[in-house]
Amino acid sequence: MQIHHLLEENSIAGKFVAQLRDTEIQKDRMRFRRNIERLGEILGYELSKTLKFTSKNINTPLGNAEVQLPETQVALCSILRAGLPLHNGLLNYFDDAENSFISAYRHHPTSDENFEIVVEYLASPSLEGKTLILADPMLATGRSFVNVMKALEHMGKPKEIHLVAVIGAEEGIAHVAEEFPESTKLWIATIDKELNDRGYIVPGLGDAGDLCYGGKLQH
Repeated sequence: MQIHHLLEENSIAGKFVAQLRDTEIQKDRMRFRRNIERLGEILGYELSKTLKFTSKNINTPLGNAEVQLPETQVALCSILRAGLPLHNGLLNYFDDAENSFISAYRHHPTSDENFEIVVEYLASPSLEGKTLILADPMLATGRSFVNVMKALEHMGKPKEIHLVAVIGAEEGIAHVAEEFPESTKLWIATIDKELNDRGYIVPGLGDAGDLCYGGKLQH
């Protein structure tokens, strides 16, 4: 798997990641969602550089211009619910993409330390021969990405796969690299070293879904 780690170099993206982590700024849910959306835009822009482009002539008021336009057919799939603002950021740039939505949540049958990833809802077009962008802000254990990809298998085989995340843990990235095709590309803003005993990224930022939309009842 090819890893594109955005904050290996300094950029304005670091400011948005810092605000996502800050417990005081996190109290403003609108700002939290907007910062994830901004990072989706930045990561989408970087990803776009690797897509296939074709030359086209267009008419301007004063003449003709030759431009390079993307010809890749993109299918954008986000994992509910934390993936929604990241999806919006990517969709701002890939505005003609087809869209998929899938739910994946942690089910704790016995304790907080032991959980399984449950996939329930899926709405998706055919993915056959398309460029799939699979987005989830937090890449912790990596099991959400893996289980979601398995759930999408019957929708067709993508031509290429791009994973987009804001923060990931080294352990989860290693797991995803083992399970996804070698040609898969991961676009991620920043990488943390550890998971705690509940499978959350440390230092991370907490539960992205709750910070975006408020707490939830467990079932």
